Amino acid sequence: MTSSLSAMLFPAIPRRIPYERGITIALRTAHLMTSGLLLGGHAFDVAPHRLIIFLYLTIASGVGMVFLELYSSCRWIYLGKGVMVSLKVALLLATGIWWEQRVVFLLLVVLVGSVGSHMPARFRYYSFIHGRVISDPGRVPIGAPVSTWRQ
Repeated sequence: MTSSLSAMLFPAIPRRIPYERGITIALRTAHLMTSGLLLGGHAFDVAPHRLIIFLYLTIASGVGMVFLELYSSCRWIYLGKGVMVSLKVALLLATGIWWEQRVVFLLLVVLVGSVGSHMPARFRYYSFIHGRVISDPGRVPIGAPVSTWRQ
């Protein structure tokens, strides 16, 4: 049972879904737009009832991106890129505790997100479990077979 659960959560070859790239781009775009509006709303003290939809959309798009990563393989959780997302969630939880400092915390979330998205692969794929950089084997192709032609 344990080995089958492990194989399901941590497949040897990460899983893919059809149109994964397009879905990821759509979710990331929605996340950036809604979180930007949410941050701006807090920075300019917009009434909370006007921001709630942006909060829900930001959460939904963020959860969607996390689910895509976890569907591929749960090893994402302990890689640098997953740890950065966990740090963002921790900062967001701190926002609820120290509400008066919410703009500072939201700016820190943007900072961590930007650094996490653009840091070199040696940090993004660093495994905090293995203590070294690990790279996923090639993903399972979807659709037509990949050409064997080399560039």
